[in-house]
Amino acid sequence: MRRISIFGATGSIGQSTIDLIRRDRESYDVVALTGGGNIARLAQDAIDLGAKVAVTAYEDRLSELRAALSGTGIEAAAGDAALIEAADREVDWFMSAIVGAAGLAPGLHALRHGKTLALANKESLVTAGPLLMDTAKEQGARILPVDSEHSAVFQGLVGENPAEVERVIITASGGPFRDWSLEQLKGATLEQACKHPSWDMGQRITIDSASMFNKALEIIETKEYFGFSPDQIEVLVHPGSYVHALVGFRDGALMAHLGAPDMRHAIGYALHWPERRDLPVERLDLAKVGQLRFEAPDEIRFPALRLAREVMATGGLAGAVFNAAKEAALDLFIARKIGFPDMARLVERVLTEMSAGVSLRVNALSLETILEADKEARARVFDLKAA
Repeated sequence: MRRISIFGATGSIGQSTIDLIRRDRESYDVVALTGGGNIARLAQDAIDLGAKVAVTAYEDRLSELRAALSGTGIEAAAGDAALIEAADREVDWFMSAIVGAAGLAPGLHALRHGKTLALANKESLVTAGPLLMDTAKEQGARILPVDSEHSAVFQGLVGENPAEVERVIITASGGPFRDWSLEQLKGATLEQACKHPSWDMGQRITIDSASMFNKALEIIETKEYFGFSPDQIEVLVHPGSYVHALVGFRDGALMAHLGAPDMRHAIGYALHWPERRDLPVERLDLAKVGQLRFEAPDEIRFPALRLAREVMATGGLAGAVFNAAKEAALDLFIARKIGFPDMARLVERVLTEMSAGVSLRVNALSLETILEADKEARARVFDLKAA
């Protein structure tokens, strides 16, 4: 029986993971589940799966969680320290699905214990790629990618020599605003940004998909995880979301990973790796699909892609600044305090200001310096908004 923990259990990735666990319940011993404000969901899943501990990120919701778990024997905890304590508990497989930079510290602790880390928290690699990968190497831990694109690249490299890879292409659906003009984007509403044409995801990642910030993070993630150079990484808009990534080799061959837009593909692959097992996902009917459409991304309408390449060129703390500014700008958009295009403008201004004021090209990353850069970038976003 494998011991597992699921961090970010109440989000879309966490719920898809739990769906797979429930279908083979006898194979898993669930140690910890963590979530945010959906206390009822967190408590019920902890009860159903027989978790040892359930942790909410919000300390002011602890009494509510304790009440929901009363009489079950399941430990309830809350706050950052409790998340770290839960991450330190011994497991065989650790799902990191907390959204945002908040997922970095728990994932890093899991790696320090030599665990297999199923990484859905792309921000960890964007903000601290070298630190994360070096920690895994030092501790003999394994990181398995759970983003659909990176899982696809990972699978495309099985049995291949990475030195023979010429290019990697990750796909983007284009989101709900794929065909919108710059003028139309100025009036894009929160409700419109939350309607993804292909994927069923949480609010924040859905909006990031609409702005292409999600794809920008994934470009950086591709570089940090696989070690490919920025000029080897390409993006194609693929509205159907059937092709998740392609790996191109020196002989001109392209290996494509196709599947229905369902995150249980990537989660299941990481859960059962190195084996493949039956998954409850739609089998793709290519005759019904008929055509696979691709187009080049527009970096004028969606500048996040250009900013990602600037971040990779700078390196060091640039990824932490980029992600933190993006998260803060997203908070403002969700609060309806800025317009849709303003998110990219604020992120670019923060990157420019912090690059000018202090060198982001540090030789070695630490969790402390990353968190300091994160804090400053968020403060600058709100200062710029208030100015």
